[in-house]
Amino acid sequence: MVYQTEVLLPPFKRGCHLITGIIQKQLPALPESGIVNIFIQHTSAGLTINENFDSSVREDMTNTFDRLIPDNIHLYSHNSEGEDDMPAHVKSTFTGTSLNIPITKHHLGLGVWQGIYLCEFRNQMQRRKIVLTILN
Repeated sequence: MVYQTEVLLPPFKRGCHLITGIIQKQLPALPESGIVNIFIQHTSAGLTINENFDSSVREDMTNTFDRLIPDNIHLYSHNSEGEDDMPAHVKSTFTGTSLNIPITKHHLGLGVWQGIYLCEFRNQMQRRKIVLTILN
């Protein structure tokens, strides 16, 4: 069986944001086992799984991305949407655009300290669209 739905996230400021709760609220009753694929339909934001308890991890992740891949219009030829445009594309390549999470006993099979992050790499807040697909 395959189930699919789209989720329109609220706008988030630049940074790493825990969205596990938003995703879980959009899921139907999950089967005993299977896979949930989470796919973001954008090239300047990404998804990852990381620490779900200490918010300083999200801040450190954001700061690390910004140090490794700085906004600098002089480094990149693609800058039509501003100095954060090309760096956002590079960062989303590092995080990726999709996650596969196992379904175990009717729940997302995340570890105790794991959460789903939206990594917003643009300065301008915007709504992001995610496609959730359940396979069992």
